[in-house]
Amino acid sequence: MALRGAVYVNGTIKPAHEATVPVYDHGFLYGEGVYETLRTYRRVPFLYERHVQRLRRSAKHLELDVPFTDPQLEAWIADTVAAAGDMDEAYIRVLLTRGVGELNYDPKSTPKPSLIIIVKPFEEPPARVFSEGIRISLVPILRNHPGSVNPLIKSNNLLNNVLAMQEAYRRGGEEGLMCNYRGELSECSQSNFFMVRGGVALTPRSQAGLLEGITRAFLFEVGRDAGIEVRDETLVPDDLQTAEEAFITSTTRELSPVTRIDDRTVGNGKPGPVTMKLLEGYRGKAIELSARSATLKTA
Repeated sequence: MALRGAVYVNGTIKPAHEATVPVYDHGFLYGEGVYETLRTYRRVPFLYERHVQRLRRSAKHLELDVPFTDPQLEAWIADTVAAAGDMDEAYIRVLLTRGVGELNYDPKSTPKPSLIIIVKPFEEPPARVFSEGIRISLVPILRNHPGSVNPLIKSNNLLNNVLAMQEAYRRGGEEGLMCNYRGELSECSQSNFFMVRGGVALTPRSQAGLLEGITRAFLFEVGRDAGIEVRDETLVPDDLQTAEEAFITSTTRELSPVTRIDDRTVGNGKPGPVTMKLLEGYRGKAIELSARSATLKTA
């Protein structure tokens, strides 16, 4: 498989197929690190400041030093985007690990964190996702207990998510919806979950043990502008029976309509009006904010 794009590793940018990370890096050995995924609109990283704030919060949970300023990281991302070559929009993944050290868990063994920035062409979801919707699966894999690896940490250790997604694939789903240890709906393996009931977009509360998605939070703002109530609430699997619409949210998937949950049809089996109005509002605000950000940078 030909790897496209460019990768920044601790100050050096190389084509993706030439980039390497030391095998003694604790991010590789133990999954000890944090990350963020961004995409561009009109070549501008969307909601950059919010993503970096969450990166810093995640790192604080690990007592992991963040040895750069927000403008420095932004400049390194821009350099990597430029090195990645011609593309319409960019996918950007920023990883910060504990760094290279001996085979132990002592932070003193890793005095310098590693920073990796992956940039490649952004691939839009297939058009049928938005015209027909997707099928997701309610999987038996439970979301991490907050007392274990807290889901608030956007951690490089993604085994919980991987197992949920692989189980969804086996069940014919394109995303896996997880419950928490209390049996409440939590989130999906790579996205946050929403359902619509009575014209209100409902999403599991943060206390359900989930990663507070940047797109999820932004949707509350989109809803206010669109005149649609967006509310967090305690939800359980039985609530899925009452869903008039459903959708998932993430940086790379925007708002993707869900029209089937396992063998159950959601609503009339087509993307619903609330979902599509929120999607339209989301895209409009994304373009507006990105254009404004680009103007400020060139002023």
